[in-house]
Amino acid sequence: MRRICLVGCGRIAATHARHLAGKASLLCHSRTPASAHRLAARHGGEVVPAWEDVLRRTDIDALILCSPPEFHCEQVVAGLGAGKSILVEKPLCVRRDEIPRIVAAAAAAAPGTRLMVAENYYYKPVTTLLRGILRLGLIGALRHIDVRKLYYQPGQGWRQGYGALLEGGIHFVALVSAVAEAGGFAAPQTVRAAFPGRTAGPERHSRLVLEYGPQVQASIEYAWDRRALLGGVLQHSRLQGTAGRVLFESNGLYAILSSPQRRRLWWPTFGDLMGYRAMLREFLACLEEPARQPLSDLQRACRDLEIVFAAYRGT
Repeated sequence: MRRICLVGCGRIAATHARHLAGKASLLCHSRTPASAHRLAARHGGEVVPAWEDVLRRTDIDALILCSPPEFHCEQVVAGLGAGKSILVEKPLCVRRDEIPRIVAAAAAAAPGTRLMVAENYYYKPVTTLLRGILRLGLIGALRHIDVRKLYYQPGQGWRQGYGALLEGGIHFVALVSAVAEAGGFAAPQTVRAAFPGRTAGPERHSRLVLEYGPQVQASIEYAWDRRALLGGVLQHSRLQGTAGRVLFESNGLYAILSSPQRRRLWWPTFGDLMGYRAMLREFLACLEEPARQPLSDLQRACRDLEIVFAAYRGT
């Protein structure tokens, strides 16, 4: 059984620990020792007090970095340099100039050392469904993707320092990227953005338009500053093709296919609605199969971050 150290022991680390129960031997490290001890007590893991010990110990096979994103770049570079495979929470990093450092560290890592980004939206059942619909041609050629999620989140703790697009909207950038890729488009040619209501400090509302070609466009609206019924549940997003469309609940609760030939309602698998289980299953598989290429890989993470950074640069 692989020995995996959770670095950062907050809410998302607890989610990962729950899904890894019985599949990996867990260790815990945090800048806040009390949180590491709580997580270890709950899931039967060992506490590693010092970051230097996490890197030094040869019995630790991999790291799952659940720390605040300002630490990701340094931790990824150090972890890869120490021969640890890594699953790092999104966003991969917080500045565009950190991307080349991470790419270089991954290229220089020892054989068999893996770097995967914990972008669970690539693994959500609704994303798999949408990709399948496009690949089967059920709505014809892709023409438009319209994604929206508007709700209220105060941005407490470390989230106060980051814009909603980078910290949360990156999920929906990944969703659009996954769908566009299934429709035959690797990356947008242009990115336009507006940030309604922005004053001083990080933005809390973003509107993006991504141009993939003369006939294919995506729009993303994401906000943390809107009071919404049920916290944004039952908001809708759409795919439009040349021969039909898909209307889907933005959280992935259901999807409706409409075309001249058929109309169908899908209820994605609720056992793993957020895709965490499938994502961690792939990370474990990558540890066992060095040649395996994860869906949420470094190349896709860099592409998605470049969209976010381009949006910020353009305003």
